[in-house]
Amino acid sequence: MDKFKNLIVLGPLIYAIHHFEEHIIFNFREWRLKYFSDNNAISTETILIILSSLLLIFIFIHLIKNNRASAHIILFFLMTTQIINALFHIFFSFYFTDFSPGAITSALLYLPVNILIIIAAFNEKFIKSYLEVFILFCLGALTFILFEMIGPIVIGISVCLTPIYYFFINRFEQK
Repeated sequence: MDKFKNLIVLGPLIYAIHHFEEHIIFNFREWRLKYFSDNNAISTETILIILSSLLLIFIFIHLIKNNRASAHIILFFLMTTQIINALFHIFFSFYFTDFSPGAITSALLYLPVNILIIIAAFNEKFIKSYLEVFILFCLGALTFILFEMIGPIVIGISVCLTPIYYFFINRFEQK
């Protein structure tokens, strides 16, 4: 279970478990509204379906293409929705000294599983340097921040930019 293609299928599963912690066990929306503005009119269940579906589509594309570009898209998506999200929950739990619903699965699932995914990506040469990881991390952080500031339109913009990134990376690889 140390192959990239095997590990990435855990992404949607741990996202569903994370959502369960945020919205079934605890009330993340209530916690969030204490500290941040409400710019997201879409229900959390709708966001869960959208993000899970997109991740599954990207995984499916990677299983067909099995190249660096498709792996980068998955890694960007996981950086945005899981790693940066995990850092958000953990950081703001300490910053506000108030438990952020989602921090448990962030620390116990998101970070460890995604570290294994990144290690597998390195081992299989989908990632060639720490600079690539850093760039994907920065793109994920920017996307997450814009989503938190602007709202769900950022998901649509990201999805529209994905083919451009795919073709740019794929073309770069061929040279």
